[in-house]
Amino acid sequence: MAKTAGHQARKRFGQNFLHDPGVIERIVRAINPKPDDALVEIGPGLGALTEELLAVTPSLQVVELDRDLIPVLRTKFFNYPDFRIHEADALRFDFAALAAEKPLRIVGNLPYNISTPLIFHLLEQAGVVHDMHFMLQKEVVQRLAATAGENNYGRLGIMAQYHCQVQPLFEVGSGAFRPAPKVDSAIVRLVPHKTLPFPAQDLGQLQAVVRTAFNARRKTLRKALGGLISAEQLRALGIDDGLRPENLTLADYVSIADSLAGQRQTPAEQTQDANGSP
Repeated sequence: MAKTAGHQARKRFGQNFLHDPGVIERIVRAINPKPDDALVEIGPGLGALTEELLAVTPSLQVVELDRDLIPVLRTKFFNYPDFRIHEADALRFDFAALAAEKPLRIVGNLPYNISTPLIFHLLEQAGVVHDMHFMLQKEVVQRLAATAGENNYGRLGIMAQYHCQVQPLFEVGSGAFRPAPKVDSAIVRLVPHKTLPFPAQDLGQLQAVVRTAFNARRKTLRKALGGLISAEQLRALGIDDGLRPENLTLADYVSIADSLAGQRQTPAEQTQDANGSP
């Protein structure tokens, strides 16, 4: 394992420390931080990006799991009294607790080995987020931005696009890191929708439909979703049951989920919904 500034990068934490000044400057320009932002950085590492963010937003908060990096960060940024370090696992961290007065702006070079579950965790808290800027494996950014019919289209992209506008920004080569990862990276911006374009009646039902479909992504919908909805019901929704999961749009999945959610309602609940909930 490579050592950087006296710290041994740990594979179990997915550590690859960003060091390229040009890339760091470009990331900061993309974030465009303001002095009074509620800015949170995930995985600050040795503080290369942190230093540039603090120069603009001195109340920056960071979430770092590696306890050996905590004293490094405290020593490096001791002259910023409003700088706060949370020694915690970002996968279990309650980001909503930091959104006291204004929505959060979350940034970070996310550990690639946990990036997908971490994004799902953050999407659950999208209601308290203004925007997110992340360095991710290029393939993950492609999955986030993929649309129906594309090879990278799947559960991650559908649920990310349900909650957010996804904007791939630029790619970053492996040489920008120490140690250099074996994959290329990319920066992505996620901006939670102010109004959901396709709101689902039951978010849990939508998640279940999408997860079930892509667990059998090579099968036709009639087989992939056979345990949830019949081919006749799919056709009644205007959806070809002979298609594969990657052919359906977000709107299609919401339509299926809403149909299933409606089936669970009692006649009284359906009447109430039809007349408008009080």
